[in-house]
Amino acid sequence: MNAHLSIQGGSYLHGADDQHGWSNASLYLSGTQIARIGTSGFSSHAGLPVLDASDLLILPGLVDIHGDAFERQLQPRPATSFAYDIAFADTDRQLITNGITTACHGVTFSWEGGLRGRDAAMATLDQVAAQRSHVHADHRIHLRFENHHADGLHDALEWINAGMVAFFAFNEHLPSILKKSASPEKLQTYAERARCDVPAFLERLHKAQSRSTRVAQTIQQLATACREHGIPMASHDDECRQDRERFQALGAEISEFPKTEEALQLAHTLNNHVIMGAPNVLLGGSHCGGLSATEAIRRGLCDILASDYYYPALLHAPFRLEQDGACSLEQAWQLVSRNPARVLGLHERGHIAEQQRADLLLVERQADGSPRLIATIAAGKLVFCAEPQRLSHQRSLELAA
Repeated sequence: MNAHLSIQGGSYLHGADDQHGWSNASLYLSGTQIARIGTSGFSSHAGLPVLDASDLLILPGLVDIHGDAFERQLQPRPATSFAYDIAFADTDRQLITNGITTACHGVTFSWEGGLRGRDAAMATLDQVAAQRSHVHADHRIHLRFENHHADGLHDALEWINAGMVAFFAFNEHLPSILKKSASPEKLQTYAERARCDVPAFLERLHKAQSRSTRVAQTIQQLATACREHGIPMASHDDECRQDRERFQALGAEISEFPKTEEALQLAHTLNNHVIMGAPNVLLGGSHCGGLSATEAIRRGLCDILASDYYYPALLHAPFRLEQDGACSLEQAWQLVSRNPARVLGLHERGHIAEQQRADLLLVERQADGSPRLIATIAAGKLVFCAEPQRLSHQRSLELAA
């Protein structure tokens, strides 16, 4: 067996499900996999790359189930827009330098148009497919469908049937947009994001509102297609018991960012997966007045953390949870790696074991308890290294077969 990279020293997080702990052993990577943990089975290799992980934690790569920070690379200011290849190349670099080795991009497909319209969605799907062979992270699509976007049903079904969607969420933002549009400043912001003037945005808003009678059928057709293709589904911003029960009946067994205690508790009772935001943890609460992710985790009511709108939060949140006494680092790491991987059906990643995909992070725990990312390995390749002196090409020790 030929090893392509050896990781020596450090403590790696072992185990899956409810049994976790730290171990000290060498990790040998071959191709895209963790070929062996320990010393047996590898013979001497001159020039074998060795990555020194002394005094570092070795953790599974982060799996981001919901992130839309890529929108800032596409439209960093309201009146600007940049090419998708440039934007996603930069997004890929941001992902790996924040430890995210698997990313589900939250593509909002809405009646709003502009950044969240049909052309933008198609451009994102095309770009993710086109760049797959030369990016470092594993980029996937999380299609966030606005329920009042009845005109988008055909496209969404086509993308689902073509295997382009890894995760699907039902979104219902029209009522809140309608309410907030009473503010001229907020209305202008919506129009700028939609790349139109205010009268055109209001026309789109009222047109979508007029199609309320088609919402139930649209949701039903999309849910049926997702079930047929084995795509996990979520409802977004559940506010009450009826919201969660409605989508549970359709096979959407994930509650993404529940807004009330009632919705959160019911999701837990139904054994649903609950997703909350990692930025919520770092900020000490929701920036928009929602539930506290830290308190939900402390009570065992949250299963997954997502980067949401800020990629760095996913790496830092588990360490903050440990510092705040909400849970151990071992437990917190499951929220950002193992649990989202399982929901997405990616059973070959999310934990460190032989024959698993080699998505690994080398992290220094700093004096204040916060993490510093030293290296990212994605699918067996060292794609980021803040301390290149740790990598050498020494002749490995003769190991027993």
